Amino acid sequence: MTRSLNKGPYVDEKLLKKIEGKKPLETGVIKTWARRSQIAPEMVGFTFGVHNGKAHLDVLVTEDMVGHRLGEFSPSKKFLRHGGKMQKELEAAKKESEINAAKAAKASTVDTAKK
Repeated sequence: MTRSLNKGPYVDEKLLKKIEGKKPLETGVIKTWARRSQIAPEMVGFTFGVHNGKAHLDVLVTEDMVGHRLGEFSPSKKFLRHGGKMQKELEAAKKESEINAAKAAKASTVDTAKK
């Protein structure tokens, strides 16, 4: 944990003001840049648009998320794939199996059409 327990959780004051006195279902997406803010129990049910550096990603807060940070649910880096020779071999094998499956399906439809 980055903060000591005696300091308590950090929740952005502006974020609490935005949800104060509002109902979760009636409120739309609440845009925020406060990725470091912890999710408080009062936030459950609200949808936040958490900024990831490029756009706001919608995050619907549930009870399981309480205590986590908003930024955890809005990834700022895009994972493409692991590379290397082994990955290329796996992709080639997958592509070959898909081609074989397509050929088998095509052959079975041709056989049933002839009968």
